[in-house]
Amino acid sequence: MRRPSTPSGFYIQFSEQLDVSQNARLHAVHRALQADLLPGVTDLSPSYVNLFVEYDAALVDGAAVRAWAARHLRTTGSADPAGRTIEIPVRYDGPDLPDVAERTGLSQAEVIRLHSAPDYHVYAVGFTPGFPFLGEVPEVLRLPRRSTPRAQVPFNAVAIANAQSCVYPLPSPGGWNLLGTALGTVYDPNRAAPFLISPGDKVRFVPGEGETPPLPAVRDLWPEEPRWPALRVERPGLLDLLMDGGRSGQAQVGLARSGPLDARSARFANGLVGNAPDAPLLELTLKGPVLSALRDVVVGVAGFGMRPVGYPMQQGFRLRAGETLRFESSQQGARAYLAVAGGFESLPFLGSCSTDLIGRVGRPLAAGDVLGVAAQQSALPGFANLPLELPAQVTLRLLPGPQATREALAALGSAPYRVTGSDRMGLRLGGPEVPGGQIISEATPPGAVQVTPAGEPIILLADRGRIGGYHKPAVVHPHDLRLAAQLRPGQLVSFRPDLSGTPQDWARPWFLHAHLQENPL
Repeated sequence: MRRPSTPSGFYIQFSEQLDVSQNARLHAVHRALQADLLPGVTDLSPSYVNLFVEYDAALVDGAAVRAWAARHLRTTGSADPAGRTIEIPVRYDGPDLPDVAERTGLSQAEVIRLHSAPDYHVYAVGFTPGFPFLGEVPEVLRLPRRSTPRAQVPFNAVAIANAQSCVYPLPSPGGWNLLGTALGTVYDPNRAAPFLISPGDKVRFVPGEGETPPLPAVRDLWPEEPRWPALRVERPGLLDLLMDGGRSGQAQVGLARSGPLDARSARFANGLVGNAPDAPLLELTLKGPVLSALRDVVVGVAGFGMRPVGYPMQQGFRLRAGETLRFESSQQGARAYLAVAGGFESLPFLGSCSTDLIGRVGRPLAAGDVLGVAAQQSALPGFANLPLELPAQVTLRLLPGPQATREALAALGSAPYRVTGSDRMGLRLGGPEVPGGQIISEATPPGAVQVTPAGEPIILLADRGRIGGYHKPAVVHPHDLRLAAQLRPGQLVSFRPDLSGTPQDWARPWFLHAHLQENPL
């Protein structure tokens, strides 16, 4: 089944504004869908007023997914929104506290008193792992997000934006107004129960004093002593990460899907050594590592940005015990993938061994690390795939997004943009200003082009925040995400937006309204 030129996901809309009872129904429907998951549906992401249903259009037809969702809308009733009440001590020392006081005409003490007065309803958990979206903030404190997000918000920051409050469980980008620091940990991947807060709970902030708790330790993704040691890291590259097919089904707690940014190149690398398409392998970025073989292994490298020295690219080859594998830059593209026959041995977390740097699940390779193979799989060297190529000038096709306007799409297509910042969360772009704005926070689709209120577009990639509150006027065509993954810092990229149809036509595939459940299609 081929992917259509339409979104591979849609929002079930329960309300237009914050509504505790509708939010409770949203989570009841989410639980019902989760219990009867349709094959091909890859994630369900609940937020304040809607539930995003994400699916793989190569595996399931979009009409079948909508019919499945509509059936559960008809048969699932409302639910009691009551949950636990969780008290979180807060040291009110946030850098934005003086500014919030000045903008609201209140004293800092009054801001603290008002913010800590309500029992906040947990509408959703997302953006980053364990990040709780809480409402509602007293009306006098309802200030918009910052026009440009901070590149790094500190661990355990307590913040407000519009009617929302939150705790940042981990260091991450963010645009909310920072009031203080939580003195308890709401997410730790090393705990038996990693997530402290669930949708439907109540959170009460209690002013207090004390030390900030330690940042949770990184959760290992490979054994310290592998069963069959295969490769030792002599010198790491710029960013060498263990990946598999990705961590599906965890959007409701804010964990990134992760997985390889260029999924096609990763599949090709695994295919070179006879592995399953989603077998654990290494994603290498811009500069590759130096690796010593501890046993004879068959290796395959596919992708861009670098090539193995003395060995073929996009062809399986044998690396004998004692030999060293090095890489040299190819000056084109950003990411290559290294697979070994049998796949790398791993310690999966919630069903996947993909590294999630924001979630502190796994880490980049370091000198002295030893990776083992998961199975002693025989494979013959010399198998090759068709050559992978990148265009000299990258143009990405854009589909209208959930907040598409003709003005925003036209702006994106008006001139090339330059990549000003790049990581696994997304690509920041410099170029013509794009009309944007803020919305009630909702799930972010794969490849969404998010626009900050300052008019700066960001292409969201595999480690994107799962929930966000900025306009998404476009999404990158699914076939072109592999090209976005290969863009280098400073490189120019052009967009070709699909402007056919009307704004009503663009919105229709994105939304299924819960109140139309009797005839939802």
